[in-house]
Amino acid sequence: MRIVSLKKLSKRQCALIREGQSEAAGAWMACRDLHRKAREENGPWPGRDAYHRITKGGRFSLHSQSIQQVFRAFDAAVAAARENRRNGRKEIRYPYKDKRFFPLMWPAQAMALEEKRIVLPMGRGRSSLVFRRPAWLTEKCACKVVWNGVYNELHISLKETDSASERKEATERHATVDLAQIHQAAVVTNTGEALVISGRGIRSLKRLHSKQLGKIQKKRSRCRKGSRRWRKLGRTRAKLTLCANRRIRDLRHKGTRRIVNFCKDHGIEAVFIGNPDAVRRNRCGRRHNQRMSQWEYGKDIDYLQQKSEKDRIECFIGDERGTSSRCPACGHRHKPKGRYWRCPKCGFQGHRDVVGGVNMHPLAFNQVVAFPERITYLRPGLLRVRRSSSPDTGRPPLTSGGSCLAKSRNQAPQRIRPLRVPSGNSPQAASHG
Repeated sequence: MRIVSLKKLSKRQCALIREGQSEAAGAWMACRDLHRKAREENGPWPGRDAYHRITKGGRFSLHSQSIQQVFRAFDAAVAAARENRRNGRKEIRYPYKDKRFFPLMWPAQAMALEEKRIVLPMGRGRSSLVFRRPAWLTEKCACKVVWNGVYNELHISLKETDSASERKEATERHATVDLAQIHQAAVVTNTGEALVISGRGIRSLKRLHSKQLGKIQKKRSRCRKGSRRWRKLGRTRAKLTLCANRRIRDLRHKGTRRIVNFCKDHGIEAVFIGNPDAVRRNRCGRRHNQRMSQWEYGKDIDYLQQKSEKDRIECFIGDERGTSSRCPACGHRHKPKGRYWRCPKCGFQGHRDVVGGVNMHPLAFNQVVAFPERITYLRPGLLRVRRSSSPDTGRPPLTSGGSCLAKSRNQAPQRIRPLRVPSGNSPQAASHG
């Protein structure tokens, strides 16, 4: 997925996109009403043919294939909710909310590529959306226009060329991944190697963002809804959220890439990922519940599956219940405190997340492995851009800061530069507006 910023659009194009997103939301709600009516009447649930019948005929001012993408997305949402409810998550609801806007989507066959332009049709009798064509876009691809809270973005789905070599002969090497909240993941192989990816940087970014949102909400509570200052603070909140999401997504991608590269370097052919859904449901107080609600382990699982598939590594998911509370040496059940696991019965000591990864091997591969003697600790990446002195100018330029891996536990902790939350009467707030 490539993301193209659409910041510098004309007012005409912005209005055309906004109108199209409103029409797409109308198509979504038409499908929602039909599905809800079928559930209330205990009748057969509608499928894509029924959704197609109620959305065709020029009812919505969109291209026909864009409308098809909308009800296909709705059908996928219904299928995902049904699967979650079958697996015991009865709190998951079928689509029920009203939508004011919905992303505009086009399949690959609807896109028109010219020499320097991308042309996306908006339907008969309506002007098409025209964007500048990136140099890396060589063929037609599926795309969608998404509002990120500050401006629109064009998301283009590319077909990646698979340059990985064919899988070698089986060596019976496998690994388990224990996802955690303080540490992003702990990987344990059956050859005696272990890797721990720190997640403290992601936690600190989320904590910083929560504090920023609290400050903005406190200021907005003293404003009249719809006032100028109220709108400025809303735009500032959207910009801070967009920046935090970008930084967190970057660290998640880098951390999962470290995991897959570690498995690839050690010749791992199969990876088991423990699903920590049951752990997240535990209620442990207001503050800890907030941290657990912000734990995006589903994205880590998706990233690991996609990257493993690209590198010819088999990846599957399963239950990890009880793996972090059982001693790998004597099997004694004990609820640990802190990040270090100490068994009160046999005296075994080890990293808590690595203990969970070791105990996953009998569940996933029916093999008991020894606790690894060597554990590698890495950070997913830098939290900020470092500065290095420049002999030409007195002003230090921005650099990448060299390696993004913390190869030693004695490395100085990274500092997070907080983002300022401007007040409504300051010049910074006016610039945000």
